[in-house]
Amino acid sequence: MPSTTARLFTLTTLLLAGVAVPVAPAGAAPAAVAPPAAGAPPAGVALPAGAHGPATCPPAASALAFSDALDKSTFAGVPVTELSAFAPDVRTLGFVSVSDDDPRLFFVRDPLDPRVTATVPLRRPDSTRYDGDTFDGEGVAVLPDGRLLVSSEVEPSIRVFGRDGIERGALPVPARFRVAPAGEARVNGTLEGLSISPSGRYVYAAMEAPLSGDAPASGESLIRRMLVYRHAGAGFALDRPVGYAGAGFAPDRQIGYAADPGHRISEVAAYADGRLLVLEIRFTPGVGNDVKLYAVTGANHAPDVSGIANLSTAPPGTLVTKRLVADLTACPTLGATSPGIQINPLMDNYEGMAVIAPAGRGPAVVHLISDDNGSPTQVSRVLTLTALLP
Repeated sequence: MPSTTARLFTLTTLLLAGVAVPVAPAGAAPAAVAPPAAGAPPAGVALPAGAHGPATCPPAASALAFSDALDKSTFAGVPVTELSAFAPDVRTLGFVSVSDDDPRLFFVRDPLDPRVTATVPLRRPDSTRYDGDTFDGEGVAVLPDGRLLVSSEVEPSIRVFGRDGIERGALPVPARFRVAPAGEARVNGTLEGLSISPSGRYVYAAMEAPLSGDAPASGESLIRRMLVYRHAGAGFALDRPVGYAGAGFAPDRQIGYAADPGHRISEVAAYADGRLLVLEIRFTPGVGNDVKLYAVTGANHAPDVSGIANLSTAPPGTLVTKRLVADLTACPTLGATSPGIQINPLMDNYEGMAVIAPAGRGPAVVHLISDDNGSPTQVSRVLTLTALLP
């Protein structure tokens, strides 16, 4: 029987390749990977037993493995640091991340023992490079045609890049989402989360912090807005002209989401149309990081809050409902150590997330990656969990 690690890696690879993968029912023994016949696809694989066992990260997830292989590493002389996203990339059967200090993409293989295979700096349409002042990359999503969406907190923006790193266009972002004084957003509190649904029909972008216009008369503002874009049927063609602005996506709606007190949204990952996993995190000096995963269902049919000026005064039922999937601070340490102060040494500044959910719900594999902020007291870590998603 293959090890849990081997089965997880095989599962991830098969799913990224587009192979249908059956999911074993709860309590069933995991299936081994059968050797394919000549010219035939693999016979399939079930999620590892840990996906159906006790929730070691309550209420519905289990921590399986972590790796610090990327921490303080280099690739082709480039420091691998400040990684702020982790998106599946079917072109490489791996994942892609973005650095928010030196704007560039990193392509990574095998999240259980991650290694960088390539890196590409991000460039304007005229091929001049973006720098940390003009681009603060926080989210990545890979379009069906292989191009990439990358969100930046500077304006904010969602730009379309070719695999050569050259900008091809952008998705529209509402004016009130711009950083004050141009809009209502906080500096370093804009489009932190970005994801595309596995079907390729929807793109989701989440604000890290609230807009000033959504603040209550007193107390902490908890409500964040998420942008939903729908594929408009223009198709995904690699030969689109440089000026092709929207990559086939049009604004569909805004939805409202209430974060826990003191928490920020650091990532969203779509595991089906309208189904999102939301990564919330809170850092307390002298204490460490508190990290939680919440599931949202029905995002595509949630009330459109675009026309609501202040969400803190919106009527009941306006905001999406969230369900706790995992309190990661309660996970076992798995033997991890931390150079900084943490409640749980497995924790760090997790800012990227990829979800592999064969059925669009139920048992799933979740990979998280942390942003070390270029600090000796933080770690670039990849954490792998399994979770039961609604």
